[in-house]
Amino acid sequence: MQAWILNVISEQRLSAKTKANVVKTLLFIVCLLPLIYLVWGLLTDNLGANPVETLTRSSGLWALRFLLITLLVSPIRWYTGLTAIVKYRRMLGLYAFFYASVHMLLYLGLDQLFDIQDIWKDILKRPFITVGFISFILLLPLVMTSTNKMMKRLGGKRWKRLHRLTYVIATLSCVHFLMLVKADIREPIIYMILLSFLFSIRLFHSLNKKKLVSR
Repeated sequence: MQAWILNVISEQRLSAKTKANVVKTLLFIVCLLPLIYLVWGLLTDNLGANPVETLTRSSGLWALRFLLITLLVSPIRWYTGLTAIVKYRRMLGLYAFFYASVHMLLYLGLDQLFDIQDIWKDILKRPFITVGFISFILLLPLVMTSTNKMMKRLGGKRWKRLHRLTYVIATLSCVHFLMLVKADIREPIIYMILLSFLFSIRLFHSLNKKKLVSR
């Protein structure tokens, strides 16, 4: 009887692990779809009159979107109780970095032809490039500390404090987008409103937590 119970428990664990792996695989594929769409558009000459600009801007936008989605994970967990969703936050964050890297490489390679002097001049001359470059650099320590091993090495509190940089990066990314747009600023404003909403949720949650501790 005991052996049968242990067998059932192990099968359930295996089933839960299998389900999680299936979800991760599907999420991985879904997150790749924007890139596949852009590559397909490039191959079929369907990216408009300036395909380089379309590729660069679209990859940057997807980096921002994935940043906001990553920031949305904790509020979903807090207010729905879906703790399992945290398992997928790292992948979403890494995809934000992936699309930011594509965005940066397109700018460095296609726009500046990897000319270090021209790149440096552009960073100093154009403020929106400066802001975008800073936000990308700030992503690097988050990516380098995204593993469980680094989390343990830093300690939970220090790791959490470091990864709050995500809000700073998202803010800089929204500012970068706003500065880039010359006429119609509605889209960057929408992203700023969404980020402000996420800020408000985190602040509200933090204040409630402090009230509960003080009681």
